[in-house]
Amino acid sequence: MSADRAQILNGIRRSLQRGELAGDGLKNVQGRLAQPPRGPTIARAQVAPADKVALFCQWAEFNNATIARIGTADVPGEVTAFLARSNLPATVAMAPSPLLEGYNWASEKMLSIRRGRGEGGDQVSITGAFAGIAETGTVVMASGPDHPVSLNLLPDTHIVVLREGDIVSGYEDVWTRLRERYGKDRMPRTVNTITGPSRTGDIEQTIELGAHGPRRMHILVVRE
Repeated sequence: MSADRAQILNGIRRSLQRGELAGDGLKNVQGRLAQPPRGPTIARAQVAPADKVALFCQWAEFNNATIARIGTADVPGEVTAFLARSNLPATVAMAPSPLLEGYNWASEKMLSIRRGRGEGGDQVSITGAFAGIAETGTVVMASGPDHPVSLNLLPDTHIVVLREGDIVSGYEDVWTRLRERYGKDRMPRTVNTITGPSRTGDIEQTIELGAHGPRRMHILVVRE
């Protein structure tokens, strides 16, 4: 254990007025970490795969995102068409993801792509998604070299490319997938769950989009 980590943990113990765990208490914690218990599941999301995709789209649209259900070959064209429909510039910041590089971006001659992290002047970002959650229409983003977190937060418009096969029933399924993908002690630095564009409500609950992040979210649900 590093000196900094030990200092932080010792500070927490002092505030709780207790020492290090031992005996049954330590065994209980170790058992929970080795086999994390699953939380409750939501009945409405326990459906067949095709219905799961439809449910995700329904809830994403309910939460102010827009949806396009398309094939793999249509991804670059839908991005360009969405930007044109929204009167947005054909210049985007894209995550340097192998998944995204699999699409034929060169087919869209008018589209200008900069790969890398988000910057203050970016108006549009394109990212993949680790998963989609059918029960709420939420997309899940796992940070890493192929997905800078700033792309989720800085641009006014966030375009998400989500494969149908990555749509799961509920939140508990996401944590299972994360543990299987990354393994113990190797989780991403950040896991963001995003349900529609950023919004807030004042005391009268007047909703304002784009308060703390993108004001538009367009999700491309891609058939495989």
